[in-house]
Amino acid sequence: MGSTEATRVEELDALIIGAGFSGVYQLKRLRDDGYRVKLVEAGSDYGGIWYWNRYPGARVDSHAPHYQFSDPELWQNYHWKQRFPDHKQLREYFQFVAEKWDLRKDTYFNTYISSATWDETQYKWIIKTKDGRIFKATFFLPHTGIAASRSLPDWKGISSFKGLMVHSSYWPHDEPDLKGKKVAVVGTGSTGVQLSHAVSEVAGELVVFQRTPALCLQMNQVDYADDEEAIEKSKLKEFFEVRDKGYWGFDFDLIHKNSFDDDEAQRRATFEALWKAGDFTYWLGNYMDILFDTKANNEVYKFWREKTRARINDPRIRDLLAPEEPPYPFGCKRVPLERGYYEMFNKPNVHLVDVNETPVVEVTEKGIRTTEKEWEFDVIVLATGFDAVTGGLTTIDIRGIGNQSIKEKFSQRGPTTYCGICVAGFPNMFFSYGPQAPTAFCNGPTCAEVQCNWIADVMNNLRRAGVSSIVADEASEKAWGEHVEAVAYASLLPKAKSWYMGDNIPGKPRASLMYLGGLPNYHEKLRSCASNGYKGFHFEGLKV
Repeated sequence: MGSTEATRVEELDALIIGAGFSGVYQLKRLRDDGYRVKLVEAGSDYGGIWYWNRYPGARVDSHAPHYQFSDPELWQNYHWKQRFPDHKQLREYFQFVAEKWDLRKDTYFNTYISSATWDETQYKWIIKTKDGRIFKATFFLPHTGIAASRSLPDWKGISSFKGLMVHSSYWPHDEPDLKGKKVAVVGTGSTGVQLSHAVSEVAGELVVFQRTPALCLQMNQVDYADDEEAIEKSKLKEFFEVRDKGYWGFDFDLIHKNSFDDDEAQRRATFEALWKAGDFTYWLGNYMDILFDTKANNEVYKFWREKTRARINDPRIRDLLAPEEPPYPFGCKRVPLERGYYEMFNKPNVHLVDVNETPVVEVTEKGIRTTEKEWEFDVIVLATGFDAVTGGLTTIDIRGIGNQSIKEKFSQRGPTTYCGICVAGFPNMFFSYGPQAPTAFCNGPTCAEVQCNWIADVMNNLRRAGVSSIVADEASEKAWGEHVEAVAYASLLPKAKSWYMGDNIPGKPRASLMYLGGLPNYHEKLRSCASNGYKGFHFEGLKV
């Protein structure tokens, strides 16, 4: 690219970051509303996290047909091959969406945004890329999602390993041959669970490094024939209407009674029915008090423990994977779905290392040394997660009014937002699937549509009013943050160390990154804000 082209400023009404569900939906909606808008994406195609997640076993654990847009032009013409689609079909779906919505003409791939600065005189965002391009946009919409910034362990000698070491979300596009190899999987979150089971099918030896056990649920996978659908097409319009009203953005909801409103036999029958569903309903469709009352939560754990321990042969491994006492309240860390994860540890070539008992000392040229021994590997896979929810925003040098840095602001007390969609001091900047919104406790496409439609409506209202900028006020931001924390601390969520609370990143302030009040309450808050003249915001730059 020549220097003249590199310094050319492209002027837009809005610049969107991220080609996942939120980014592509936002592009479609704003273009339909007549805006000059472009989408930039660090990867080389659509999919968001599903562009990057291509490790063995990667698949979504929201069951079909939840995990898609509600646009009839799409669902009337798309067929899901499985109840829980894998990463390949999810990329196929994004290709289908891109073609139907004609997205490519307004998308820049392989584009990394390095900085975004609010110009207080022009009421514009000046946005720069790593390769020197510049955008000037009235609205800056970083739909970076929850998994844009990888987390790596701070281990001594980590660069000395002579084999292949890879973070799970940087899985090579040219599939590495793991057959007969000695493989380590570090981490037992949802990625580690999926990946380790898939690797165990081909590896000569697999060693899983666990800090905290994952309390997984069985995935009831279904393969659909070409003429078979999860739900009949004629019923999908009603399905999406119900989905959008669900507490978690699904078509199922919490049971509207407490655990001990039923006797033990009734409760067990309920647990059995939820368990057999083979999806998230045992977690998110259970009694309404299980995430709020310790005694109720223990009942859920006891049933889970009984089911799970029966699948593990070795007593020591059984105690590490499904302890007699709950390691944390059930459901207060991300609950993975699995197919054969626990049985995997019954194989003689699969080992489990408890890093609490035998911590990692260092990485060597040959593998990983713990306090017990040196494990030799051909491949080390780091399923160590992300600087979740906030990392996608803080890795960009975003500066608002008075040159205030969003990274510095978030580093003080954790993320502070108004309605989980914007930040005081950063005018005309909105995001979705971010901090202090339902986010990880909401089906992704459902949340994307709710938030992105609201953002587009804000922009339309400002355009009609002839106003240049909108920004949340500090008092409203503070009140929303206090509400989010109050809801979180009324629950059992803070009793678990998890990325939901920012615990997985050293030095990250501990705060609830999620709004646990449910999607209907969240959506009502957004509607109320808009219907009351965008209460909590103030406006500047009246155009005459």
